[in-house]
Amino acid sequence: MTIAQPPQEPLRPPSEVMRLSRMGAMFPSRLSFLRSLTRRLASEGAKVIRPVWDMDADGFGHAVYSITLGQHVYSLVAFSNRLDPSERTDRVIAQAWDAAFVLYDGTPDAGEIERLRANAPKQEAGRFSERDLILSRANKSVRLYAEVTRALREGRQPDAAMIGEIGYLMRTTAVYGNGKFGIADRDRIADRPGLEGPFAAEMLTVWLIRGFTHDLAEHVGGAPLDRELKRHLGIGNSTGLGMAPFLVSHPELLNNWMMVRETALARVRAIPRLASKQRARLLKLAVRAGLHLAQWSVPDEIQQARIETLQQEWAELVPTLDELLDQPKPLDQLVRVSQVFSLECQELVVSLVLEPFGDLIDGLTDCMGCGPIQPLDPRMDVADLRDMVTRHCDWAETFDFSDPAQDAQFWYVSEEKLEPRLGLRHEEPGGELESPLDVARQMQALSLDLQGATGALGPFLRAHPQHRSIARRVQLLASHPYAEIRDNLICVDCRPIDMLRCKLSFFGAAKFDPKSDRWTRITLAQGAPLHDELHNPVVADDWWLPVFTR
Repeated sequence: MTIAQPPQEPLRPPSEVMRLSRMGAMFPSRLSFLRSLTRRLASEGAKVIRPVWDMDADGFGHAVYSITLGQHVYSLVAFSNRLDPSERTDRVIAQAWDAAFVLYDGTPDAGEIERLRANAPKQEAGRFSERDLILSRANKSVRLYAEVTRALREGRQPDAAMIGEIGYLMRTTAVYGNGKFGIADRDRIADRPGLEGPFAAEMLTVWLIRGFTHDLAEHVGGAPLDRELKRHLGIGNSTGLGMAPFLVSHPELLNNWMMVRETALARVRAIPRLASKQRARLLKLAVRAGLHLAQWSVPDEIQQARIETLQQEWAELVPTLDELLDQPKPLDQLVRVSQVFSLECQELVVSLVLEPFGDLIDGLTDCMGCGPIQPLDPRMDVADLRDMVTRHCDWAETFDFSDPAQDAQFWYVSEEKLEPRLGLRHEEPGGELESPLDVARQMQALSLDLQGATGALGPFLRAHPQHRSIARRVQLLASHPYAEIRDNLICVDCRPIDMLRCKLSFFGAAKFDPKSDRWTRITLAQGAPLHDELHNPVVADDWWLPVFTR
């Protein structure tokens, strides 16, 4: 039996969607991985238990949190450490942190806890097993942590304004999965219900860590936090260049994320009319988004200017919604109207119109993962590949790589930390160690060598082995139209932070706080259900762009 698909408008083309400027303007949505996780936990009636809490009066020691998801038990093993202030840094070169965490497969016994106690605080210098699924570390937001614990000891609730301003008690500086430093490979859990989606284990870890930070502050303060204040305390994160190449090195995954988002948008744009309840919901969410924007302020001048522009545009757009949403195909109309505004406003509208229609789009999140990579087909005729380059890669021909500004940078992996870095090609050594993120330049080189070539692709690649990788990527575009970022990733103007924001928005991040064009701070799980609130369906899935109201 064929299942009828919901009607939908045409998808926005990759030429519009897959540009760094637009990817760097994306917002979290109900499709984001953390939202999908809390919905899943709530639907299963999951409960968090804390079988171990071994902390001294100052909050140093260890704890274990366990939860059942998809009939498997997972445990967060948390270690809170004494840290000299001189050692506290978010940089990857750090070797000590306020806290270290392991998401453990099962419930650890005393022996396993001791093994992790000896290794988790060392992070990459430690030794881990296949029972260790995720490795993470975090530092305190010293100012807010001190205020919260001091206030609770004094018998009062902490400064609400400071909580609203900072928004987290700790920020992670890494959340590692997929075999990093000897922990379990992704294959161990890829087929498990609840963890089969992208980064589900990482998001589960982050959500459990957030609850630990609340418990730690209440333990040290000796009193409970106000529930509304607690819910606004998410988990901070510092993310740098190490995350950026992921989107390039995983084209199938990038395509699937974008394809799901664009399909969801196309579905809601096809809705012919809105019920009064749906209209009221959208209007309420639009007001919430405006309040959220009013609480988003950053020191970075470029991003702050974008925020201020967005605030003005949103204030102009929202009063028109009541009439606009009463039109035929109202959400399609809204998306079209938003195109006169900035990219940030356009992408905020996309997230807004998705939010009330979970019954129509939530099932699409099952399509955001991917299986084995599509192999190169060496039997293809080179004429067909040449035609594919012409049809799918014309954007790559727009860059003049004889201009030093167009190949001004090169990506490489640092020897010391095995982390991605960017070098200046015409000023620094190391260009011969370049990582293959110069996709547009590779496409141009392939196109040049394909001219006049005949026969099967296999013999062509034996003569030109340097094109093997890019030939596979070109083939992939026939079935994965959103697989490539349609920009020059090595030009002088490339802003890696745009790639960071795209990926982090899929995680569910908000309040992006750039510290340069290469790293940013964010907040995760702000407004999310607390460990004991999964039973409440409203709280469990109504925390898009949370607003602090105290």
